[in-house]
Amino acid sequence: MQIKGQAALVTGGGSGLGEATARELARLGAKVAVLDVNLDNAKKVAADIGGIALQADVTSGPSMEAALAEAAAAHGPARILMQIAGIGTAKRVIGKDGNAASLEDFAKVVNVNLIGTYNAARLFAAACAKLEPMEDGERGAMVFTASVAAFDGQVGQQAYSASKGGVVGMTLPMARDLAQHGIRVCTIAPGLFNTPLMRTLPEPVQQSLAASIPFPSRLGKPEEFAELACHIVSNGHLNGEVIRLDGALRMAPR
Repeated sequence: MQIKGQAALVTGGGSGLGEATARELARLGAKVAVLDVNLDNAKKVAADIGGIALQADVTSGPSMEAALAEAAAAHGPARILMQIAGIGTAKRVIGKDGNAASLEDFAKVVNVNLIGTYNAARLFAAACAKLEPMEDGERGAMVFTASVAAFDGQVGQQAYSASKGGVVGMTLPMARDLAQHGIRVCTIAPGLFNTPLMRTLPEPVQQSLAASIPFPSRLGKPEEFAELACHIVSNGHLNGEVIRLDGALRMAPR
């Protein structure tokens, strides 16, 4: 798919990997809708790239339906979905006080990362399937965001790893399901990236994490994630695949 001129949706587009992806899409000529629960962040990014900002909660059907409708009214029907919104947490099953971890905390992470991904995907796909096919019968493409934690989850990452593992497990069956409609589905599983969340850690911790990456021994750049996400959209034979983007990193137990 040629990105130039296409309408694109980026969830979690107000910061981090989502922001970088929104900027790369705009650089390539897409009409970008920046979706985020934090509307102020979305507005800042959208203003910089000439896109539109929409407040959207991926866990809510009505919220996402409204955002997709508003984006379509402004830019036309979207053929690109970058599903990047997500949250992370780390809690042991048994806390230092000897009590079991909160079920609500586990459910919240799964709700945002896994159910939120499915929610965005189902609504995007239903609208996209109604569009006229382009070259090779393609109608659209979706890129999901997992994590290396889906494969190498660390101590305390039960909820996060389970949610991202669910995204990985959903990728191929959804690609097979939507093949009849000409909609491709791929997932990126990033490793350690230099995002605002990472920068909240002390500098020595950041350096230690970077040193654990075989090569290059540095944190990933959000722009590198964005470039891969856009390449997936452009490369029509990429479908049903999960791609690790991690510098050959394999996470230790802790």
